[in-house]
Amino acid sequence: MYQGTFSYPLPANEPVLNYAPGSKEREQLKATLAQLKSEQIEIPMYIGAEKVYTKNRVPIHPPHERNFILGYFSRGDKKHVQQAIDAALAAKEQWAAMSWENRANIFLKAADLIATKYRFHMNGATMLGQSKNAYQAEIDSACEIIDFLRFNVHYLSEIYKQQPISSPGMHNRVEYRPLEGFVLAVTPFNFTAIGGNLPTSAAMCGNVVVWKPADTQVYSAQMFMRILKEAGLPDGVINLIYVDGPELGDVCFNHKDFAGVHFTGSTCVFNTMWETIGRNIGKYKSYPRIVGETGGKDFVIAHKSADPDVLVTALLRGAFEYQGQKCSAASRAYIPSNIAKEVKKKLVDGVRSFKMGTVEDFSNFINAVIDEKSFDKIKGYIDRAKKDKDATILVGGDYDKKEGYFISPTIIETKNPQYVTMCEEIFGPVLTLYVYPANQFEKTLELVNQTSPYALTGSIIATDRYAVELATQKLSNAAGNFYINDKPTGAVVGQQPFGGGRASGTNDKAGSMLNLYRWLSARTIKETFNPPTDYRYPFLSEE
Repeated sequence: MYQGTFSYPLPANEPVLNYAPGSKEREQLKATLAQLKSEQIEIPMYIGAEKVYTKNRVPIHPPHERNFILGYFSRGDKKHVQQAIDAALAAKEQWAAMSWENRANIFLKAADLIATKYRFHMNGATMLGQSKNAYQAEIDSACEIIDFLRFNVHYLSEIYKQQPISSPGMHNRVEYRPLEGFVLAVTPFNFTAIGGNLPTSAAMCGNVVVWKPADTQVYSAQMFMRILKEAGLPDGVINLIYVDGPELGDVCFNHKDFAGVHFTGSTCVFNTMWETIGRNIGKYKSYPRIVGETGGKDFVIAHKSADPDVLVTALLRGAFEYQGQKCSAASRAYIPSNIAKEVKKKLVDGVRSFKMGTVEDFSNFINAVIDEKSFDKIKGYIDRAKKDKDATILVGGDYDKKEGYFISPTIIETKNPQYVTMCEEIFGPVLTLYVYPANQFEKTLELVNQTSPYALTGSIIATDRYAVELATQKLSNAAGNFYINDKPTGAVVGQQPFGGGRASGTNDKAGSMLNLYRWLSARTIKETFNPPTDYRYPFLSEE
């Protein structure tokens, strides 16, 4: 056997293309969008070496063009979940035994394929399947997934280097093994990069994975799976299935080889998973790892010293990029009375300047929300605000689902800091403002801290450094990702590891070593060179 210590240096973040008029990337992306729309595809499940098709064909519609069909995916059932588990466990021994350099290079090759050959296919699939504009797709389905793959290889190589000290006459070492069993990855619609990271971060550590994406993410998920296969991922290491959540849980959470779940989605679903796993704990070979990033009710609090233009920009981008469908999106804002009038006017003007429509028109800042269920939920909050005496709609409030699921960006002002849209996660283009007396900043910080059960992201906008210091201290548990003079969205791999606490999840920080440790099981090995041959210690001898 040949031996060597292989180096995977800290990578640079993937450069973000801007898709400006006249740029080569704009031309290539538009051509790819046209190509994708010209091909109605049949999407299989990937189980072991098989592409599995079923008679239960589910159509995929762009959210902004609901009468158009991009293709069909094959819906599976319980037997396919079991087949995926069996395929994963069959691949486990050989995958775990593969040398680190060969395992790592599969994911590095996948990153390079996305950066070059498939960049516009990944972005185009995300734009059409999830209604993201060109820039939002670029930072997600190209740059962030590339960064996840490259940075995780680097971080895992650094973990493998961490070794204990050894006393004279012995040698100690630590092996970082995969978990014993299979890992379940459950991914949401809103970030293609999350769909890529949750299964691959566990697989990179030597685990085998059953991956279930949201139905509304299947179009981009299958594109990423095809890239992984081209990069050399062996059959059975990651198995991609499209099944109903309860059927998935019924099989996976009752299986003795269930080793962990990597989840992003709703707090309610995650709580149910946790409860089920706890109830079944006696069935498992080992205690499963439960890693989840869930909801958010993310805040922006401005101090009386805030620059109104900085605040307005942070809110317009933070609340309305990708139609507010980010768990990190700004959805409640606390505005001091001294700048409230100016800020509200600029916010209204900003929203009125937005263009809304399909992703193929690159001048549209706003596109459609993901599906009819989401549309109806968001519409319900807006309709309630139109009737409530505690709420005033400053701008927006319109909606239309004839052609696509379009909801106008909406700003609500409330005089009640406990109003429903200040407290509950909406997951859409709705921002609620509460104007507080400018001299009650510290009191308002307590309000921010106590209003929501979530603790994902938040930001302070201020030029007064004492205010920044106070907010950073008082809100230390209110957000896992905290921003100063910026929007509370847009975490970058390697720069702002992402995750929150309280009802927002386990705060295991995707895109960092913290997350990768969760998919490893350490074994300490001690070798003694000159072992003792007598049990007696010196202290037992008589004087």
